[in-house]
Amino acid sequence: MTETVGIGQQAEDFARHHLEQHGLKLIESNFRCRLGEIDLIMRDDKTLVFVEVRYRKNREFGGPVVSISTAKQQKLRTAAKIYLQQHPLDAKKPVRFDVVGILGTDHSVEWIKNAIEDSPF
Repeated sequence: MTETVGIGQQAEDFARHHLEQHGLKLIESNFRCRLGEIDLIMRDDKTLVFVEVRYRKNREFGGPVVSISTAKQQKLRTAAKIYLQQHPLDAKKPVRFDVVGILGTDHSVEWIKNAIEDSPF
């Protein structure tokens, strides 16, 4: 495992734990399809939450949350559509896209609910 992959996995684990402490339940991690990936899929009461986790060592280039491009947002939407096609019972639930930014070695957390608000859901 490369150092970058290891850091990314640690950030996802940290984000998952943070969200679980706030009442969300893990459904699946690292959902992959040929058109994209979703880091965490969680449930917040009756809402299905697709979570993008971003880690940055520092804010030199604007921090973790600003690093999500329009193209990345589109890949997240596409992967979410595929997930919902594969899980039809979940397709009937409300959906949102959150971003969890992890910054630096102190692991400060920036959690943005509904970060991608113009989703087609």
